[in-house]
Amino acid sequence: MTLGTFRGGIHPPDKKELSKDKVISVPKPPARVVISLSQHIGAPCKPVVEIGQSVKKGEIIGSAEGFVSAPVHSSVSGKVIAMGEFPSATGRMSQCIVIENNMQEEWTVLKDNPDYEKLSAEELREKVKQAGIVGMGGAAFPAHVKLSPPKEKPIDYVIINGAECEPYLTADYRLMMERASDIVAGLKVLMKILGVSKGCIGIENNKPDAVEMMQWAAKGDDSITVQSLEVKYPQGAEKMLIKSVTGRKVPPRGLPMDVGVVVHNIGTAVAVFEAARYGKPLIERVVTVTGEAIREPKNLLVKIGTLVSDVIAECGGLLSETAKVISGGPMMGFALSTLDVPVTKGTSGILALAEQPVMHSDHFEPCIRCGRCIDVCPMGLMPSMLSVLSEKGLYEESKEYKLFDCFECGSCTYVCPSKRPIVQFVRLAKSQVKP
Repeated sequence: MTLGTFRGGIHPPDKKELSKDKVISVPKPPARVVISLSQHIGAPCKPVVEIGQSVKKGEIIGSAEGFVSAPVHSSVSGKVIAMGEFPSATGRMSQCIVIENNMQEEWTVLKDNPDYEKLSAEELREKVKQAGIVGMGGAAFPAHVKLSPPKEKPIDYVIINGAECEPYLTADYRLMMERASDIVAGLKVLMKILGVSKGCIGIENNKPDAVEMMQWAAKGDDSITVQSLEVKYPQGAEKMLIKSVTGRKVPPRGLPMDVGVVVHNIGTAVAVFEAARYGKPLIERVVTVTGEAIREPKNLLVKIGTLVSDVIAECGGLLSETAKVISGGPMMGFALSTLDVPVTKGTSGILALAEQPVMHSDHFEPCIRCGRCIDVCPMGLMPSMLSVLSEKGLYEESKEYKLFDCFECGSCTYVCPSKRPIVQFVRLAKSQVKP
């Protein structure tokens, strides 16, 4: 079988051996949760609860304001004890609701539907919307928006992203190994909503057991294929994945729907199945807690709003030589300034790096025009020019080099011999100009 691939990319050590064989486990319930009202792309939610109010698990605490938004639900039963701004993984302050857990696990009423497959496309789409499901690979784009393409952009292909190309992370791998049937069921729901007859699950070929498991789960359904992909970062990026699986190229500044494709993450597929079948909202997710500085790496089913400090404590805590803790993976994640930030719907991993693999530098060097960043850029950009222009404050000029085509994968920074913080320069430029 020919492996799907794309132009450019890099091959960082994957480090998945630390957690890949750790089955998904459930940590002890947190004493309190801090649930952000803005854990998705788009308009933040409006709080619909008050301080002192009792809530049940799965109850809506934040209503979606606008089409590009997603409701937020309580992940525990208990009492609202505070509302206000709290730090997020990105460093920005976020409006949050704090709930004290009464440890009773009292659920709000959910609408179980054993015959969910008989529901109409519109009914299923509404279930996804009401469940507050967003992209769980990190982007956190509201799922129902992807499932509502304009009529002039018909969809004929749904891809489930099982590449999990970020080093260290194994949450999607464990879901494929443990909940393969639910993933396929979620894919079928997505296909019915969009009215398409072709579905594919793309998996890097360094996970042959996951490929085999998904092939078993999809056996007998000719509308679903499982595609092995070349092991190369960032294989899991939407545009790269579409090119690898279908050969279609998403145009600059375009969206997957522009080439008739919708992409969803492995975790999102599971959440879609649970919403359609059980009426369950997105209140928990699998998080890989790993790294050389974690005493006991694990894959945990974490309640949304659990503090990172509580999650790390569940894994035995940090080693004394910890150099950095990252929310997400090492390539696209965010270094944390405090462990008192909550897990959100988009938190795929918590990574603790020891001193040894972390390269410290008090400064970076000028660009030497070696062209390595250009060679590896999967979007065919000139990252060197973007970084130089941003460094000089020429933000408007950086737009001429397709600034907003960069999705900040970090490949350029990884290979730069001058250790230039290219991605940070790109983010700075983006913050200073309009698309």
